Amino acid sequence: MDQKIKTLKIIHLAITFGVVLIYFTLGDITALKSFKVPALDAYSVVFLALPLIAVFTSNFVFKNTLKQAKDIKELKDKFGVYQTASIIRWAILEGAAFIILFLKPDFMLFGLLIILYMVFLSPTLDKIKNDFESVRIK
Repeated sequence: MDQKIKTLKIIHLAITFGVVLIYFTLGDITALKSFKVPALDAYSVVFLALPLIAVFTSNFVFKNTLKQAKDIKELKDKFGVYQTASIIRWAILEGAAFIILFLKPDFMLFGLLIILYMVFLSPTLDKIKNDFESVRIK
């Protein structure tokens, strides 16, 4: 089980580091010194809501995917479902961060908040157990 968690941690690190690397190479980090939110118009509201939509959607899909393991008894056997759910979750968040960076770089601060959230989603054995318990799969 430790090897499987280590593999998932490497996948998480690669995805997160990849997004961070793209943000620092393509994004204008110097523009974030003042942490000002740019002026809002009707078009910009979508990009303001995108991080919230991404977080809620990723968590919804993650929990629904975990429910597929309800008939599996052992945690080590459920791990494949957990790995799939985690990768989908991270991909949704990564996509939202990239959409913000490429389509509305003025809101890059919100993309960085998504990346920060991704960092906190690093898998551990305790988190895996808690995630399965939170969807009532024991």
